Amino acid sequence: MSDDEFRAQMDAGRAAVPGTDLARKMNDLADEAIALCMELNTRYTTPDERVAIMSRITGRTVPGSFRLFPPFTTDCGKNLRIGERVFVNSGCRLQDQGGITLGDDVLLGHNVVIATLNHALDPAERATTEPRPVTIGNSVWIGANATILPGVTIGDGAVVAAGAVVTRDVAPKTIVGGVPARPIRELDV
Repeated sequence: MSDDEFRAQMDAGRAAVPGTDLARKMNDLADEAIALCMELNTRYTTPDERVAIMSRITGRTVPGSFRLFPPFTTDCGKNLRIGERVFVNSGCRLQDQGGITLGDDVLLGHNVVIATLNHALDPAERATTEPRPVTIGNSVWIGANATILPGVTIGDGAVVAAGAVVTRDVAPKTIVGGVPARPIRELDV
């Protein structure tokens, strides 16, 4: 299975059942991502080298305006889309098999987690992973230690407070916080 076929199946919401080609491809991509993240995280790299490594991780050209402070981890990489002037602070963990889109001018604070996979509650089916994409709009700021759960869309200009757990979509130009995250106020900018 090619990377493009993998992305298409995950983007279509196809569950990765253990023993299938999709699950095997997911495991192969995870091994590749681990190796590339180790390369990124275990030595000093210049900003340009980080962009180049992230381009290898994603299998796409990452904009030269991208900035990242290691360490960084992803357990796939190939279903991650990065806009212009994105900043990823240290300790971020992106589980992108289900698809993560980071719009232009996105800021991710320290230790942000973005998850795109879920598991069945039935223990007999729990090893199957079910993808749901996460979309982060333009000019979004996600505070330190926030967690974004599968299937969430965060609208343009929104702010996610530090430590929030986002379980539902966030409207544009809205500040959310708490566990689970709830609207705090709208921005008038």
